[in-house]
Amino acid sequence: MKLPIQPVYLPMEAIQASEIPLGPQWQYEPKWDGFRCLVFRDNDSVELQSKSGQPMARYFPELVAAVRSLDPQQFVLDSEIVVPSGSGVSFDALLMRIHPAASRIRRLSAETPALLIVFDVLVDAEGRLVADRSLRERRGALSEFARRYLKESQVIRLSPATTDISIAKKWFSTVGSALDGVVAKRLDLDYRSGERTGMVKVKRLETVDCVVGGFRYATGKRVVGSLLLGLYDHDGLLHHVGFTSGIKTAERKDLTIKLESFTEPPGFTGRAPGGPSRWSTERSAEWVPLAPQLVVEVSYDHVTNGRFRHGTRLLRWRPDKNPRECTMEQIRRGKSRSLMLLDKAS
Repeated sequence: MKLPIQPVYLPMEAIQASEIPLGPQWQYEPKWDGFRCLVFRDNDSVELQSKSGQPMARYFPELVAAVRSLDPQQFVLDSEIVVPSGSGVSFDALLMRIHPAASRIRRLSAETPALLIVFDVLVDAEGRLVADRSLRERRGALSEFARRYLKESQVIRLSPATTDISIAKKWFSTVGSALDGVVAKRLDLDYRSGERTGMVKVKRLETVDCVVGGFRYATGKRVVGSLLLGLYDHDGLLHHVGFTSGIKTAERKDLTIKLESFTEPPGFTGRAPGGPSRWSTERSAEWVPLAPQLVVEVSYDHVTNGRFRHGTRLLRWRPDKNPRECTMEQIRRGKSRSLMLLDKAS
């Protein structure tokens, strides 16, 4: 490639905050629930690079074809890869696209085609570097790029952006659980590769009551390290759905004694830690089963395939809560309408 910037080029990243920042210096964008992707086009050569710098083009041939079909011969875009599901997106379906078998990739590219949502331009349609310009200038260049070249595309879409905080708050609260939150970016700053300067993400958080179906000891210590969380399905089976480890050091010794007094197999009557899943590790089987009597309230951001995608935050114990009320229904959300925002991008 003969582009001004080339793979591996790390994307600009964000720091996490609990509140959306205010002020005229900020631009707000939806935070899409997908894979971050830098798109490099140099004539017939197209590269899709992940946030960590890994190539992804082989997994998304339909996106490579769509990029190659655009009129400009040289450009670099910052974007998110998502898989549409109705008027929202499916992270589960997106995960399935990362597969070693070429035949499986071809089939899934037809059955669950991906969408590329672009939100920044680093090299413009004339092959000129614009990453060194302010976001205000880059957004103008990106809007012009989209107006000229993406108008007819159903595979590559422009992400909306606004400086109106009321619109950003509406995105955050009403669009649906498949939107990952809101990103705020400083309008006056250049694109800062690999840095977390001038970009803030505010993620959606939900709360749920879970049964403590077991626990793990801390590495090398005889005190609790994490609690294993469970939810009941409609058949009354308790499924392992994730963990929480935010336990204060001063409380671990007494909590360990309490937890050990509830030791009772099997802990989980449905899916259990150490069962076949993408999350399994060597430590998955090293846990202590508990009688299903303890309940905690935790906060979480996303559920993927019936499990919390990341570790949860322990909020409080719920001795007043009947464990049987801790059901999967708590984490089932209505259909997301997040992709409807693309119709408002300009």
